[in-house]
Amino acid sequence: MAQYSASLGNGGLTVRPVNDHFFEAENDRDTSFVRNQKTREAQRYAAEQLQIMADEMSRATADEYQEDILDHMERMEQETIPDVDSIDIQTEIQWFMRPYLLDFLIEAHIAFQLLPETLFLTVNLLDRYCSKRVVFKRHYQLVGCAAMLIAAKYGDKKDRVPTIRELQSMCCGLYEEDMFVQMERHVLQTLNWIIGHPTIDNFLQMILSEVSYDPEVEYMALYLSEIAMFHKDFVSTLPSVMARSSLALARHILGRTPPAQSEWAMSYDTTTIVLLSQHLHRPSQVLVRKYSSAHYGMVAVTLEDFMTKQAAVARRHTIAPRVRQMACPPSIQEPENTLAPQAQQLTPMTPQKTAPPPQTKPMPHGYPTPPETPNEDYFEHQAMLAAKAAASGQAVAAPNPTTPMPTPTSVPVPQPPVFQF
Repeated sequence: MAQYSASLGNGGLTVRPVNDHFFEAENDRDTSFVRNQKTREAQRYAAEQLQIMADEMSRATADEYQEDILDHMERMEQETIPDVDSIDIQTEIQWFMRPYLLDFLIEAHIAFQLLPETLFLTVNLLDRYCSKRVVFKRHYQLVGCAAMLIAAKYGDKKDRVPTIRELQSMCCGLYEEDMFVQMERHVLQTLNWIIGHPTIDNFLQMILSEVSYDPEVEYMALYLSEIAMFHKDFVSTLPSVMARSSLALARHILGRTPPAQSEWAMSYDTTTIVLLSQHLHRPSQVLVRKYSSAHYGMVAVTLEDFMTKQAAVARRHTIAPRVRQMACPPSIQEPENTLAPQAQQLTPMTPQKTAPPPQTKPMPHGYPTPPETPNEDYFEHQAMLAAKAAASGQAVAAPNPTTPMPTPTSVPVPQPPVFQF
């Protein structure tokens, strides 16, 4: 029971509790909250400092062993690259089935929130298995699920590895649970338990660690690399070549200036870039939805805008020559049908003769000298005149086959002027 004390002063009667535990408890609670908050801030600061030190030590270690790490990754990518020619001789699975399976795997990858490298490793395990084993069409999806299960166990977080029941549910109960276990074991035995494939994402992170971080460039490079997974042309392309080429193309699309990096990071394959740019017109809608989100910087929208501008420029370059051709004057541009008469003029032909004009009269001392050789009508006309002259008793002079010369006259013939130099 609370006890109170009363005192009488100038201001009147004052009542106070003898033991003021209530107010002391409130003050202690406030002080404890402030003390705990300071402790948490100190612990957070210490954790941040430890992380910074760990990153610096990791960076120093990576710089020291960078060359050895790169040599090992390049050797492993050669050993774990799929053979596209072996996949080409599969009897049941065809290349047109590949986009459907990859769409399914990408949706599962998003649903389980797996790392980017897990998706690339999944596709690599799938292609390597199809390079060594005959796969039936009904088992194609099962092989893809087993490859994703292996890839997630190899490099992803343990709490994000999908369970067999979850995979079975995503396949709509098409396969029994023990079939996933059997296929997983069969894939590992076929690949001789070699899973350590350096993915495109591994090489991208190595290249991007040399420069300041630009998330939009990274997301665009990942988007282009995942577009390449859908096409047969890039199945046997080395991940290091694919990473450098997609990164160079991503910087070009985004208008970024290539930073100063090592010679290895700056070298890229022009043929791969050109081939990749030819497959950007119709990407998978699953990829478009994935990279249209704000989490990936909406790089799919950026790529679509870039392709639209490129198509408009190509149309302008195609229409411009036609406009210039239509604007040429007729005197410069010669129509096509005018070539036919020229060809006819160059062809030797027998000349056609026309009848002499009616006013043409024979000269008294020989043949006339018309523009053309006389034809049969002229000679018939001469014979008729000779017959009439013989009937009337007139003498007719014999025609002279040569052109008559004019008789000399006393009229002086004008001479051309003589120029003196």
